[in-house]
Amino acid sequence: MTIFSKITGAVLGATLLAGTAGAQTLSMAVSAPPASIDPQYYTLTPSIMLSAHMFEGLVQRDENARLRPALAASWRLVDDTTWEFKLRPGATFHNGAPVTAEDVAYSVARVPTVQSPSSFAVYTRAITGVEVVDAETIRFKTASPYPLLANDLATVFIMPRSLGAGVASAAFASDKVAIGSGPFRFVSYAPNDRVVMTRNDSYWGTKPEWQRVEYRIITNSGARVAALLSGDVAMIDNVPTQDLGKLRTDSRITIAEGTSLRLIFLGLDVFRDGATPDVTGPNGEALDKNPLQDHRVREALSIAINRQAIAQRVMENASVPTGQFMPQGAFGYDPSIAVPRYDVDRAKKLLAEAGYPNGLTITLRGPNDRYVNDAQILQVVAQMWARIGVKTAVDAQPLATLIGRLNRFEASAYLLGWANSTGEPSTSLRSILGGRGPNNGLGLSNYGRYANAAVDEITARGLATMDDGAREKLLQEAMRTAMQDVAIVPLHIQKSVWATRRGLTYTPRVDEQTLAQEVRTAK
Repeated sequence: MTIFSKITGAVLGATLLAGTAGAQTLSMAVSAPPASIDPQYYTLTPSIMLSAHMFEGLVQRDENARLRPALAASWRLVDDTTWEFKLRPGATFHNGAPVTAEDVAYSVARVPTVQSPSSFAVYTRAITGVEVVDAETIRFKTASPYPLLANDLATVFIMPRSLGAGVASAAFASDKVAIGSGPFRFVSYAPNDRVVMTRNDSYWGTKPEWQRVEYRIITNSGARVAALLSGDVAMIDNVPTQDLGKLRTDSRITIAEGTSLRLIFLGLDVFRDGATPDVTGPNGEALDKNPLQDHRVREALSIAINRQAIAQRVMENASVPTGQFMPQGAFGYDPSIAVPRYDVDRAKKLLAEAGYPNGLTITLRGPNDRYVNDAQILQVVAQMWARIGVKTAVDAQPLATLIGRLNRFEASAYLLGWANSTGEPSTSLRSILGGRGPNNGLGLSNYGRYANAAVDEITARGLATMDDGAREKLLQEAMRTAMQDVAIVPLHIQKSVWATRRGLTYTPRVDEQTLAQEVRTAK
């Protein structure tokens, strides 16, 4: 048992299977739709986990985010700035073509060319040169020592170079283009409904038990649970907290749960000097400056939130209150960063000191279809802010709509989640907390446009430090600096909860991914 995961519930009997042992179908329901079949389109967990069924990187992560070989059988550091990867002999794409170093070079080169709401380019930014040594050997150059290249490349999916330059993301909704090397092959895609896949019997690794997978998208929590209980599906993810107690005692169901690497947080517009669109005075009057640029206002908004109450009453203990991105026990977790203490009186005092003794009016935006109890959390935060004189209107909407608004920087305060699925905090330090700049690859998901040169400099030093212990201390320092600055308002780390029909097992993953190839029948 790891620090992250445990499995609860008895494994009993048989489950929803179709056909014989050689022709089984697994029907599973996930809570959030992928943005695209293109595995390089969007750094969104629902998209990445679907891609992981059909596509592979050079390396992959196990259930505890540790690296293990995938299309690369091995890798090594040739010198301080050169990494060499040796490809796995015999690995082939779904069209039968062998996976070669040229395909890897093509895939890496494509990443920054994809028009994306949140680009995978953050994972290829360190690469300054690519050398194809032979069909099974590729080398990557970096401008300076960069210890996390293998980690980054675990998130870059490889596709055949025969797809050609400029292949559009929309084209991947076809088995002629959605060609990977993973354990399942693409069959069909009905947006917001389901993806159908079949087993890749030529797969180089352990073949899944399932010949066919019905990967259904059921965003409504009640409908997802009902589908499980009726036998319409054999597995669901993101079990709603209000149903956990009932499902734990149902002999037909097995529960798997574990702490994830996903932080739920509030982002704030700290960029604009003048008025910010969703913040006005206490009576709706226009402001000539942005209150969120004041550290005292940001701290007041943070300590006005009772994180323990949210974890216990809203999340039914399916979350862990936090003041940072990493959970306890993970690489980069800093025990000196405390969970912000709930203090209404101090919050009011800070607002008054900042020049807002009568409070403010804010619109808090967030998704209503992506994170566990996201819409409820928005409402509870709004109620808590009201206690310090911050009148809060909630705008909960589908994530796809929200992201469009955030990409246009049209929100002043918003709720999002971020999973450091690499198992360490560098991705959040770069993508969420990194200062945006021309071609610097930082801040790609930093919609509040927070910028702190000290955070970026310490992070850069950490990413150039090959010694794990020294690198961890630098990344902790960078996170500590950003959290002291209230760069964002962390709320809690989500726990991940899956439910299966009896007779199936699933090992919880810290990256929250729901993978059909990891669903097994009980022995």
